Amino acid sequence: MERVRVSYDEMQKEFTRILLKHNFTLEKAEKCARIFATNSLEGIYSHGVYRFPRFVDYIQKGFVTPDAEPEKVSGLGAIEQWNGNLGPGPLNAEFCTKRAMELASENGMGCVAIANTNHWMRGGTYGWQAARKGYVFIGWTNTEGNMPAWGAQDSRLGNNPLVIAMPFGDEAIVLDFAMTQFSYGKIEAAKIEGNMLPFPGGFNTKHELTQSPDEILETKRGLPIGYWKGAGLSLLLDILATVLSAGLATKDVSGKEAEYGVSQVFICIDLKKLHNYPAIDQTISGIIDDFKASLPIDENHDIRYPGERVIAARTENLKHGIPVEKSVWEEILRMR
Repeated sequence: MERVRVSYDEMQKEFTRILLKHNFTLEKAEKCARIFATNSLEGIYSHGVYRFPRFVDYIQKGFVTPDAEPEKVSGLGAIEQWNGNLGPGPLNAEFCTKRAMELASENGMGCVAIANTNHWMRGGTYGWQAARKGYVFIGWTNTEGNMPAWGAQDSRLGNNPLVIAMPFGDEAIVLDFAMTQFSYGKIEAAKIEGNMLPFPGGFNTKHELTQSPDEILETKRGLPIGYWKGAGLSLLLDILATVLSAGLATKDVSGKEAEYGVSQVFICIDLKKLHNYPAIDQTISGIIDDFKASLPIDENHDIRYPGERVIAARTENLKHGIPVEKSVWEEILRMR
């Protein structure tokens, strides 16, 4: 596979150009393009440049409504329920994160649950946004069924990504992970790049664990993280997202022709409201210092905290450009 390097500005410009041709306002097109380009800049190509063509396809098929706005359904104190009206998932998620921060500033904690929304792309995006402004962030989404219960043959659970973020200096510690060993975006990226997965990531048609992205995409049977523990966590995340948002569950989303109309939860905590706020930075630094003092098995392998690779990728790609498979970038350039 041949790769090209694309600057952040050029990528954002192309994404904006395409979205403007699909009934996005300039403001929404620029916001959405920024999210896709930033995901790519920070090394999450699976939910950035590689996912963009499918996002446009979903717009064309009517699964994503470009001009839709989130609508408040109910609210009491620190918790609110919203209807996403099938608007662009990244824009709805950015809105909910901002609203959760506002509620947290008023109440110490804020929870916004949204029904009838779309794929948020990289969930860590919103963790970074909140943590950089001084808030703890906890958020998750349900998905279509793409992971089996432990011991099951068919996939009735979603990989239901969960994000936990904490401010850390000028950056953040951001844990962003699906309930499958690899997100389907990562599996699809491995297929595009012609790579096998580094560890088994799902099951083939013989119910065997496999590292082949093609075999996992064929069966849609991703491997739960922690085996039965990941399957149980997925189930509870689905239940909570469905109940808190009054939206659709994984079983309902799975009955659609594509993954849309999902349910999501965004929780923010304002650290400034805590009595120990002045000591928090020092506390976190002490924990991270101890963590990074771990003795690596491989002396060439650094021990990194969640989110540290993002910082490194951002620096590298700003300097040299974002690496993209040439065929994918040529497809995007042809899009009208």
